[in-house]
Amino acid sequence: MDQALNYNYKIVKQFAIATVVWGIVGMLVGVIIAAQLAWPSLNLDIAWLTYGRLRPLHTNAVIFAFGISGLFATSYYVVQRTCQVRLFSDKLAAFTFWGWQAVILSAVVTLPMGLTRGKEYAELEWPITILIALVWVAYAVVFFGTIIKRKVEHIYVANWFFGGYILAVTLLHVVNGMSMPATLTKSYSMYTGVQDAMIQWWYGHNAVGFILTAGYLGMVYYFIPKQAERPVYSYRLSIVHFWALIFTYMWAGPHHLHYTALPDWTQSLGMVFSLILLAPSWGGMINGMMTLSGAWHKLRTDPILKFMIVSLSFYGMATFEGPMMSIKTVNALSHYTDWGIAHVHGGALGWVGFITMGSIYYLLPRLAGQKAMWSTKLIDLHFWVATIGIVLYIAAMWIAGVMQGLMWRAVNPDGTLTYTFVESVKATYPYYVVRFTGGLLYLGGMCLMGYNTWMTLRGRAPVTARIPELKAA
Repeated sequence: MDQALNYNYKIVKQFAIATVVWGIVGMLVGVIIAAQLAWPSLNLDIAWLTYGRLRPLHTNAVIFAFGISGLFATSYYVVQRTCQVRLFSDKLAAFTFWGWQAVILSAVVTLPMGLTRGKEYAELEWPITILIALVWVAYAVVFFGTIIKRKVEHIYVANWFFGGYILAVTLLHVVNGMSMPATLTKSYSMYTGVQDAMIQWWYGHNAVGFILTAGYLGMVYYFIPKQAERPVYSYRLSIVHFWALIFTYMWAGPHHLHYTALPDWTQSLGMVFSLILLAPSWGGMINGMMTLSGAWHKLRTDPILKFMIVSLSFYGMATFEGPMMSIKTVNALSHYTDWGIAHVHGGALGWVGFITMGSIYYLLPRLAGQKAMWSTKLIDLHFWVATIGIVLYIAAMWIAGVMQGLMWRAVNPDGTLTYTFVESVKATYPYYVVRFTGGLLYLGGMCLMGYNTWMTLRGRAPVTARIPELKAA
């Protein structure tokens, strides 16, 4: 049969499996370093296993290995289905898969060795960043090439979000990645001092804004209507949501640099745009939630829909908390504390993790030629275990963070500090144990997903899906 008549499900399946595998690995590393904060001797005095080496490995694994593999899988699926054509190039698509796995494996080797540029979410050294750029260009060619050759006139809004994330990440990665190689394994940023910090957090916050928000909103606008079997609540709102979010997010980065050497007006500009950002963020959340109008009863029996809708709840929570924490007076308490860790993980575990898991659960049976996952009960168990894990995690870090902020700035009548730093560390210890417990539960849920995925795909022949022929008007 002519391949051009079928969708390319092979690449979607490869990235879907990679998402599950790297999710387990990335979250396992996260649990290990959470344990080290409570019990430091667990690094076994081995340099490769120290917190400073494993922490960037954890962030890279969950964002770039788990998160972006999920975005590759879903964007390749959605762009084919909504454009009703096969991917622009099967060979380029295959290159994006193997190239991206090479990037991830390079991170797994180099980061524990301490080979790093020391830039948040951009630690990988210059040869690997060049490979990232090559893979990303190929990704853009495949994605936008598919849109160009589409059979339908309309470009569905999910593709706007996927396309926006692909273009923005290209700009962010290239500008922040500009460096001067000294050796094969060492380079130095082309920027210095305050300028380097400003560009880093323009990149760092927009990695959150365009990878961890815009990309996953592409999942929201396709998979929630499909799973709920309802149309998007307001298509007009989805377009307004897109443009408002894309314009506003770019300017919010300076709120990471309050009370630093950054010019005060720049800090204030970042705060203002962060506050504005609340409106489009909640517009998107409300649009996703209201898509269930007339179908709320499905949540009783559909655990996949639970993942998707609860993810929107965490999205709303995180996008309220972020602007609030960008206010300078609030930031004076929250900055450098574990409150920031609670905020990040509320978004990462609840929003990014849940919408990705829900979308992959939607895809896997279709890639296996099945009507449903091997076990719906396991999906439901995964949901509850992971939800309890998130609540334990973020509640512990919220309490610890506020406590740290209050202890650090408490002063005696004579102006001396009321508490030493080590006293705040000691007071935080029980919350680190609770955080570890929450993370362990979340990892357990991911392992359940891995087992369910294995049982669903085991022994299944490759599935083909024929592209429908459009009827003449």
